[in-house]
Amino acid sequence: METIQKDVNPSMRAILIDWLVEVAEEYRLVPDTLYLTVNYIDRYLSGNEINRQRLQLLGVACMLIAAKYEEICAPQVEEFCYITDNTYFRDEVLEMEASVLNYLKFEMTAPTAKCFLRRFARAAQACDEDPALHLEFLANYIAELSLLEYSLLSYPPSLIAASAIFLAKFVLQPAKYPWNSTLACYTQYKPSELCDCVKALHRLFSVGPGSNLPAIREKYSQHKVTEPRSPVSSVINTVSSTNTFLFLSFLSTNLLQRSSVQHRFPLNSFEMWHARLRRSPGVVAVAY
Repeated sequence: METIQKDVNPSMRAILIDWLVEVAEEYRLVPDTLYLTVNYIDRYLSGNEINRQRLQLLGVACMLIAAKYEEICAPQVEEFCYITDNTYFRDEVLEMEASVLNYLKFEMTAPTAKCFLRRFARAAQACDEDPALHLEFLANYIAELSLLEYSLLSYPPSLIAASAIFLAKFVLQPAKYPWNSTLACYTQYKPSELCDCVKALHRLFSVGPGSNLPAIREKYSQHKVTEPRSPVSSVINTVSSTNTFLFLSFLSTNLLQRSSVQHRFPLNSFEMWHARLRRSPGVVAVAY
């Protein structure tokens, strides 16, 4: 994007995606629609220069295409015009839709992190003692955060999904090594291969609630699950107080040097971190 775009930067891209998360919530679109939307946006921006005044138009056009592909009842063009406060006319949205489709050569199917996450989550749940929904919600939250970060486009979707599972398991059960032979088999990734991506996801995960891109955090803090005091939402809403140094120390001492799936690291300081998380008041995470 840096070589093509002169008027659009990664920060503008992140703001657009944060807004599209809200749009997807407003129209109750499935997660795959959001992931495909971001995929189309990035592919189009990689080969077409666009000015910032038309970036939102690109976003709604890509979401319109993704919704037609994924949804049973996709929102109409007029609804996407309305959600932009009628900044764009119907013909402009349709014209941008045609431009995107032509550039992508109608290749609408794309592997996203969400596709891999479903499979990896099932593999993780098969050998996990925690309630299955806790791991699934937290991994989905982490993976969705990755959509905002332009630098993470350098990692393949399967690697982001595997890293999201790794980080979610570590946060939920700090006293257990987060990788095992089952996950290694299904993901085809060794722990050492996840290191850089896990660190990048952790940096995103550690941003406090005061972030200027709050849509995903607010989405996963809503009361849409009947289970009270979910530890997942408690982690999401208090994660800014976690000890990043402990996490990075774990990665450097265990992930790189010891890739054995049977390894269990000492408890001490990690137990203290877990206790701090347990004492935090919980809200309830959203299910997707």
